Amino acid sequence: MAGTEAHHPVETTKGTGVRFLGHATFELDLGAATVLTDPLLRQRVTFLRRLAPPPRPPSPTPTAVVVSHLHHDHCDLRSLALLAPSTPVVVPAGGADLLRRHGFDAVVPLAAGQSWRAGGLTVTATPARHSGRREPWGPSAGAVGYLLETPGHRVYFAGDTDLFAQMEGLGAPLDLALVPVGGWGPRLGPGHLDPVRAAEAVARLRPRVVVPMHYGSFGPLGYRPSVATRRAPAQEFAREVHRRSPATHVRVLAPGSGRTWVA
Repeated sequence: MAGTEAHHPVETTKGTGVRFLGHATFELDLGAATVLTDPLLRQRVTFLRRLAPPPRPPSPTPTAVVVSHLHHDHCDLRSLALLAPSTPVVVPAGGADLLRRHGFDAVVPLAAGQSWRAGGLTVTATPARHSGRREPWGPSAGAVGYLLETPGHRVYFAGDTDLFAQMEGLGAPLDLALVPVGGWGPRLGPGHLDPVRAAEAVARLRPRVVVPMHYGSFGPLGYRPSVATRRAPAQEFAREVHRRSPATHVRVLAPGSGRTWVA
């Protein structure tokens, strides 16, 4: 059954610990490792401002950071600079030079299908259908998602993507999928999932639990949607998943909320 927005999650010690910091940023506790996804920790980036409450900062020493592509709202250099310099940052193939030029030394480039290991954590880059160009002048690199594995945990972080053929059964069996369901404005450009197409992604992935992301956290300067408008993509997504994939449980987490144990 579709879940509701978790403003006061109950802490337990089972499953994957998930903190939704907003947009595509999660702090994941996978037991043997912690992973930070697409860190965007500031109140403003380029022409976007944070609409949701500011999150409590994540730990500066995760086992790894994964960056899905080089767009400013997914690869924010100033947010990455808040982390410990020794933190490995996994990026799409072609994206390493950008980070190294800005002083990041522990950079791990991966193309789709390639894996990297750190202790009990395995990170595998997966395909994605999305532009990887860093506007306005580049560089360009691929866009990827990531399969994150530790003993007893299999998590898929989609990054930013539209549907793609290899999504069918990707990473199966998945404990948890983190799937984009919207964007940062009233309209979506190419390479994104809306709530209905995101529910189709869930039907292909077949995770035990799915958490929607990439909605309601940031918007262009001057764009002031209501709370109901900000929440609408996740709620529509939850209804669609419940209708099409009732075996998958939807957890809708409020941006900026505390850690919740899922899957």
